[in-house]
Amino acid sequence: MIRQPIITICGHVDHGKTSILDKIRGSSVASKEAGGITQRISFTLFPADHIKKKCYLLDKYNIALQIPGFLFIDTPGHQAFTNLRKRGGSLADIAILVIDINDGIMPQTAEVLQILKQNKTPFIVALNKVDSISGWRKVSEDMRENIEGQAAHTTQDFQEKFYKIVSALDAHKFKSDLFYEVKDFTSKIALVPCSAKTGEGIPELMMILCGLSQKFLSEQLSLGEKAKGVIFEIKKEKTQNYIEAILYDGKLKQGDEIAIASFSSPIISKIRAMEEICPLCEKFENKKEVSAATGIRIQLSDTKNILPGMPFHIYKGDMGEIEKEFKKEIGQSIQTDEEGIIIKADSLGSLEALMILLKQSNVNVMKAGIGNINKSDITSAKANIETNPLYSVILGFNVEIDEDAKEIAHSVKIFSDEVVYKLIENLSKWQEEKRKSIEKEKMMGLASISKSEILKQYVFRNSSPAIFGVKMIGGKLKAGARIIDENNIEIGKLKAIQSENKGVEEATSGMEVAVSIPGIAFDRQLKNSSFLYTDISERQFREFKKNKDLLNSDEIRILQEIAEIKRKINSVWGV
Repeated sequence: MIRQPIITICGHVDHGKTSILDKIRGSSVASKEAGGITQRISFTLFPADHIKKKCYLLDKYNIALQIPGFLFIDTPGHQAFTNLRKRGGSLADIAILVIDINDGIMPQTAEVLQILKQNKTPFIVALNKVDSISGWRKVSEDMRENIEGQAAHTTQDFQEKFYKIVSALDAHKFKSDLFYEVKDFTSKIALVPCSAKTGEGIPELMMILCGLSQKFLSEQLSLGEKAKGVIFEIKKEKTQNYIEAILYDGKLKQGDEIAIASFSSPIISKIRAMEEICPLCEKFENKKEVSAATGIRIQLSDTKNILPGMPFHIYKGDMGEIEKEFKKEIGQSIQTDEEGIIIKADSLGSLEALMILLKQSNVNVMKAGIGNINKSDITSAKANIETNPLYSVILGFNVEIDEDAKEIAHSVKIFSDEVVYKLIENLSKWQEEKRKSIEKEKMMGLASISKSEILKQYVFRNSSPAIFGVKMIGGKLKAGARIIDENNIEIGKLKAIQSENKGVEEATSGMEVAVSIPGIAFDRQLKNSSFLYTDISERQFREFKKNKDLLNSDEIRILQEIAEIKRKINSVWGV
């Protein structure tokens, strides 16, 4: 006996995933979603008799339907579709990667491609929105005839967009071609131009799903004896909690006990009530027994500590075997490093997706968990400030920060987002800025760059020491710095800085401060001077020049001015 293949629809936000699924199932879920974006994972049971009605091409090409149907899973565009995980890879048997033919491969598309490759998930590409290509018209129900029947300028536009996507997929190490040109589906990805609006290409999409499922997946579609599934969501309705899940293998009965994986010991809970998703709708109906693959809603005797994304197996007293299975399933994907950043996500699958993409970006992860960012996470990140400040950061994927954690979160950088690539982009940018800041601090520890204007109306003491006012033009002036004027005349060593009658360690751009310099008389040494600069050696200058990317535009300009002053003595100075 074989089960329904599980089909995941994934891709960049707003490329039309839900709209394509709507066209297949004849519903209009997309128009009901807030902002047209899927708000949650949903599943649709699509029976074999409906496949036959929707896909006339099965008869045309003499394809005998053997599968009992499909279980479609529509994932939110702003979440990682690998919420759907099982042992050995993706929960999905096949994925439909939706790409807007006009936009091409976007950041989330690239994300999905990386995860498909990591999980070795077979997939086809739906090139959606062909109807929006300039001049496109529907000339036939057959997609190949439609492509070949367009006007010359439309064909040219289509081909330019098509080959741009083929080239981008090739850059991701995927060979691809139009579905009717693919001879070997194990070596090339089938691209199916389609329109969720007009319905063009949808029968071809379904025909290829049926063909691939029956030709290549018959072994993994064989129904096993042991019930296995994945938790989707824990929901609360009035006073009762229930679980939404997918059963991907075996059969499950009301009254069965299931073991649910956790980061400690498996959770054993009894199924009190069970409902199954109805075909072609989002309603559930009561069932005493269900068979994979299907979407279910169950009430359990104990829902405490159950986390989204965790696998579950039917429990027959075989705790030792189950613990080994769960340890392999979770341990393989959540492998942390001795040092690194802290990450949190809303489910096990999301956490795994984030881990995969961070590893591919060469980012170390010291601690990973499911749920909101808490005080323990903040404490762990704070400990990194001393050892490695680049790791004093927390990434939160689709999670919030606990209120008591916010109180101690100062000095720790927290990035929270519903889009993985944005989290990684923000992390990369922050770490680069932090690295430059650390290097600059080290470099500035040896010397500083500054320019200040002498405020001759504010001479508080002429000598022993001379105390007078300056306005900072740029850079950073520190006590102990050696000072020259614009004519390269050495003025002396700055003793102290005062701002608003209080001693300060340094003065920065825009500040007006009083400075004291021993061993000079203001009316003799500074009477004809207008600006002061920190004096730097040739070696220090070369260090600054080598690390110009660490300096801001004001500091570079001041460095150039110092070089010009010094060049009067030594021709090697120059920026």
